[in-house]
Amino acid sequence: MRSDHQITDMHLDVLKEIGNIGAAHAATSLSQLLGRKIDMLVPKVSLVSFDEMFELAGGAERIVAGIYLRIQGDLSGSMFFVLPIDSANEFIRRLIGDEMFDFYAVPIPEMGISAMQELGNILSGSYLSALSDFTGLKVHPTVPSLSVDMVGAIVSFGLIEVSHYSDEVIVIDTRIEEEGEDGNSSVDGHFFLLPDPESYITIFRSLGVL
Repeated sequence: MRSDHQITDMHLDVLKEIGNIGAAHAATSLSQLLGRKIDMLVPKVSLVSFDEMFELAGGAERIVAGIYLRIQGDLSGSMFFVLPIDSANEFIRRLIGDEMFDFYAVPIPEMGISAMQELGNILSGSYLSALSDFTGLKVHPTVPSLSVDMVGAIVSFGLIEVSHYSDEVIVIDTRIEEEGEDGNSSVDGHFFLLPDPESYITIFRSLGVL
Protein backbone atom coordinates (compact mmCIF):
# COMPACT_ATOMS: atom_id res chain seq x y z
CA MET A 1 0.00 0.00 0.00
CA ARG A 2 1.53 3.32 -1.05
CA SER A 3 0.31 5.42 1.86
CA ASP A 4 1.34 6.18 5.42
CA HIS A 5 -0.79 3.43 6.95
CA GLN A 6 -0.76 -0.33 6.90
CA ILE A 7 -3.81 -2.59 7.23
CA THR A 8 -3.04 -5.51 9.52
CA ASP A 9 -4.76 -8.83 10.18
CA MET A 10 -6.27 -7.25 13.29
CA HIS A 11 -7.86 -4.54 11.16
CA LEU A 12 -9.30 -7.17 8.81
CA ASP A 13 -10.66 -9.17 11.76
CA VAL A 14 -12.49 -6.07 12.98
CA LEU A 15 -13.88 -5.41 9.51
CA LYS A 16 -15.04 -9.04 9.29
CA GLU A 17 -16.87 -8.72 12.61
CA ILE A 18 -18.52 -5.52 11.38
CA GLY A 19 -19.35 -7.29 8.10
CA ASN A 20 -21.02 -10.20 9.87
CA ILE A 21 -23.16 -7.86 11.96
CA GLY A 22 -24.14 -5.96 8.81
CA ALA A 23 -24.89 -9.23 7.03
CA ALA A 24 -27.18 -10.33 9.87
CA HIS A 25 -29.10 -7.05 9.60
CA ALA A 26 -29.32 -7.40 5.82
CA ALA A 27 -30.56 -11.00 6.13
CA THR A 28 -33.39 -9.87 8.39
CA SER A 29 -34.42 -7.18 5.89
CA LEU A 30 -34.22 -9.58 2.94
CA SER A 31 -36.22 -12.23 4.80
CA GLN A 32 -38.99 -9.70 5.43
CA LEU A 33 -38.87 -8.55 1.81
CA LEU A 34 -39.02 -12.08 0.36
CA GLY A 35 -41.28 -13.62 2.98
CA ARG A 36 -38.87 -16.52 3.54
CA LYS A 37 -35.75 -17.15 5.56
CA ILE A 38 -32.52 -15.65 4.24
CA ASP A 39 -29.13 -16.04 5.88
CA MET A 40 -26.05 -14.04 5.04
CA LEU A 41 -22.46 -14.76 5.93
CA VAL A 42 -19.14 -13.00 5.53
CA PRO A 43 -16.71 -15.93 5.15
CA LYS A 44 -13.69 -13.73 4.64
CA VAL A 45 -12.43 -10.17 4.54
CA SER A 46 -9.14 -9.64 2.75
CA LEU A 47 -6.86 -6.98 1.40
CA VAL A 48 -5.92 -7.65 -2.22
CA SER A 49 -4.28 -5.93 -5.15
CA PHE A 50 -6.36 -4.55 -7.99
CA ASP A 51 -5.37 -7.50 -10.18
CA GLU A 52 -6.37 -9.99 -7.46
CA MET A 53 -9.69 -8.19 -7.08
CA PHE A 54 -10.47 -8.75 -10.74
CA GLU A 55 -9.48 -12.41 -10.43
CA LEU A 56 -11.85 -12.88 -7.48
CA ALA A 57 -14.69 -11.56 -9.63
CA GLY A 58 -13.85 -14.00 -12.42
CA GLY A 59 -11.52 -11.82 -14.47
CA ALA A 60 -11.69 -8.22 -15.64
CA GLU A 61 -13.69 -9.21 -18.74
CA ARG A 62 -16.34 -11.28 -16.94
CA ILE A 63 -19.85 -9.89 -17.29
CA VAL A 64 -21.43 -9.14 -13.91
CA ALA A 65 -24.29 -7.20 -12.40
CA GLY A 66 -22.61 -4.50 -10.36
CA ILE A 67 -23.97 -2.02 -7.85
CA TYR A 68 -21.91 1.13 -7.32
CA LEU A 69 -22.34 3.80 -4.67
CA ARG A 70 -20.37 6.43 -2.83
CA ILE A 71 -19.92 6.55 0.93
CA GLN A 72 -20.61 9.96 2.42
CA GLY A 73 -20.54 11.62 5.84
CA ASP A 74 -17.62 11.33 8.26
CA LEU A 75 -16.06 8.84 5.82
CA SER A 76 -15.80 8.94 2.06
CA GLY A 77 -15.06 6.29 -0.51
CA SER A 78 -16.51 3.95 -3.09
CA MET A 79 -18.31 0.65 -2.62
CA PHE A 80 -19.14 -1.97 -5.23
CA PHE A 81 -21.21 -5.13 -4.94
CA VAL A 82 -20.80 -7.54 -7.83
CA LEU A 83 -22.67 -10.73 -8.62
CA PRO A 84 -21.97 -13.10 -11.52
CA ILE A 85 -24.70 -12.50 -14.07
CA ASP A 86 -26.20 -15.99 -13.69
CA SER A 87 -26.37 -15.60 -9.91
CA ALA A 88 -27.91 -12.15 -10.26
CA ASN A 89 -30.52 -13.50 -12.67
CA GLU A 90 -31.40 -16.34 -10.31
CA PHE A 91 -31.71 -14.09 -7.28
CA ILE A 92 -33.76 -11.36 -8.99
CA ARG A 93 -36.08 -13.91 -10.61
CA ARG A 94 -36.93 -15.22 -7.14
CA LEU A 95 -37.19 -11.73 -5.75
CA ILE A 96 -39.70 -10.44 -8.31
CA GLY A 97 -41.36 -13.78 -9.11
CA ASP A 98 -40.56 -13.64 -12.83
CA GLU A 99 -38.75 -16.71 -14.20
CA MET A 100 -38.26 -14.97 -17.56
CA PHE A 101 -36.29 -12.03 -16.20
CA ASP A 102 -32.83 -11.73 -17.74
CA PHE A 103 -30.11 -9.11 -17.23
CA TYR A 104 -28.99 -9.85 -20.78
CA ALA A 105 -32.30 -8.49 -22.12
CA VAL A 106 -32.20 -5.19 -24.00
CA PRO A 107 -33.47 -3.07 -22.41
CA ILE A 108 -33.24 -4.62 -18.94
CA PRO A 109 -36.77 -4.71 -17.45
CA GLU A 110 -37.26 -1.86 -15.00
CA MET A 111 -38.64 -4.11 -12.26
CA GLY A 112 -35.42 -6.11 -12.20
CA ILE A 113 -33.29 -2.96 -12.12
CA SER A 114 -35.31 -1.64 -9.18
CA ALA A 115 -35.02 -4.97 -7.35
CA MET A 116 -31.23 -5.09 -7.81
CA GLN A 117 -30.91 -1.50 -6.62
CA GLU A 118 -33.03 -2.35 -3.58
CA LEU A 119 -30.72 -5.28 -2.87
CA GLY A 120 -27.81 -2.85 -3.08
CA ASN A 121 -29.62 -0.45 -0.73
CA ILE A 122 -30.24 -3.17 1.85
CA LEU A 123 -26.72 -4.60 1.75
CA SER A 124 -24.82 -1.32 1.72
CA GLY A 125 -27.12 0.26 4.28
CA SER A 126 -26.69 -2.70 6.64
CA TYR A 127 -22.89 -2.75 6.34
CA LEU A 128 -22.54 0.99 6.79
CA SER A 129 -24.98 1.00 9.71
CA ALA A 130 -22.84 -1.63 11.46
CA LEU A 131 -19.69 0.37 10.69
CA SER A 132 -21.35 3.47 12.10
CA ASP A 133 -22.38 1.62 15.27
CA PHE A 134 -18.83 0.37 15.83
CA THR A 135 -17.04 3.62 15.09
CA GLY A 136 -19.54 6.25 16.20
CA LEU A 137 -19.05 7.88 12.80
CA LYS A 138 -21.96 9.11 10.72
CA VAL A 139 -21.87 7.41 7.32
CA HIS A 140 -24.48 6.81 4.68
CA PRO A 141 -24.59 5.55 1.08
CA THR A 142 -25.65 7.46 -1.99
CA VAL A 143 -28.42 6.01 -4.16
CA PRO A 144 -26.87 2.93 -5.80
CA SER A 145 -26.50 2.71 -9.55
CA LEU A 146 -26.66 -0.56 -11.48
CA SER A 147 -24.41 -1.61 -14.34
CA VAL A 148 -24.31 -4.83 -16.32
CA ASP A 149 -20.88 -4.88 -17.87
CA MET A 150 -17.40 -6.31 -17.58
CA VAL A 151 -15.96 -6.19 -14.06
CA GLY A 152 -13.08 -4.04 -15.24
CA ALA A 153 -15.39 -1.46 -16.79
CA ILE A 154 -17.60 -1.24 -13.69
CA VAL A 155 -14.89 -1.04 -11.05
CA SER A 156 -12.35 1.08 -12.93
CA PHE A 157 -14.42 4.21 -12.26
CA GLY A 158 -13.88 3.85 -8.52
CA LEU A 159 -10.20 3.06 -8.93
CA ILE A 160 -9.26 6.31 -10.64
CA GLU A 161 -9.01 8.42 -7.48
CA VAL A 162 -7.82 5.79 -5.01
CA SER A 163 -5.11 4.46 -7.34
CA HIS A 164 -3.12 7.66 -6.77
CA TYR A 165 -2.66 6.66 -3.13
CA SER A 166 -3.06 2.89 -2.90
CA ASP A 167 -2.81 -0.25 -5.01
CA GLU A 168 -5.03 -2.41 -2.79
CA VAL A 169 -8.72 -2.82 -2.01
CA ILE A 170 -10.69 -4.34 0.87
CA VAL A 171 -12.79 -7.31 -0.28
CA ILE A 172 -15.76 -8.45 1.82
CA ASP A 173 -16.88 -11.88 0.61
CA THR A 174 -20.66 -12.19 0.95
CA ARG A 175 -22.77 -15.35 0.80
CA ILE A 176 -26.55 -15.14 0.58
CA GLU A 177 -28.27 -18.40 1.56
CA GLU A 178 -31.97 -19.01 1.00
CA GLU A 179 -34.17 -21.79 2.31
CA GLY A 180 -36.52 -23.20 -0.32
CA GLU A 181 -38.78 -26.15 -1.01
CA ASP A 182 -36.00 -27.84 -2.94
CA GLY A 183 -33.44 -27.28 -0.19
CA ASN A 184 -31.04 -24.43 0.45
CA SER A 185 -29.48 -22.39 -2.33
CA SER A 186 -26.70 -19.86 -2.06
CA VAL A 187 -25.35 -16.94 -4.05
CA ASP A 188 -21.79 -15.69 -3.61
CA GLY A 189 -20.92 -12.08 -4.30
CA HIS A 190 -18.18 -9.64 -3.40
CA PHE A 191 -18.16 -6.22 -1.82
CA PHE A 192 -15.22 -4.12 -2.91
CA LEU A 193 -14.59 -1.34 -0.38
CA LEU A 194 -12.35 1.51 -1.47
CA PRO A 195 -12.15 4.15 1.26
CA ASP A 196 -10.63 7.43 0.22
CA PRO A 197 -7.08 7.64 1.65
CA GLU A 198 -7.86 9.89 4.62
CA SER A 199 -10.81 7.67 5.58
CA TYR A 200 -8.59 4.66 6.34
CA ILE A 201 -7.04 6.59 9.21
CA THR A 202 -10.43 7.85 10.39
CA ILE A 203 -11.89 4.31 10.45
CA PHE A 204 -9.13 2.65 12.41
CA ARG A 205 -8.57 5.58 14.76
CA SER A 206 -12.29 5.40 15.63
CA LEU A 207 -11.95 1.66 16.25
CA GLY A 208 -8.94 2.19 18.49
CA VAL A 209 -6.76 -0.05 16.34
CA LEU A 210 -4.61 2.48 14.51
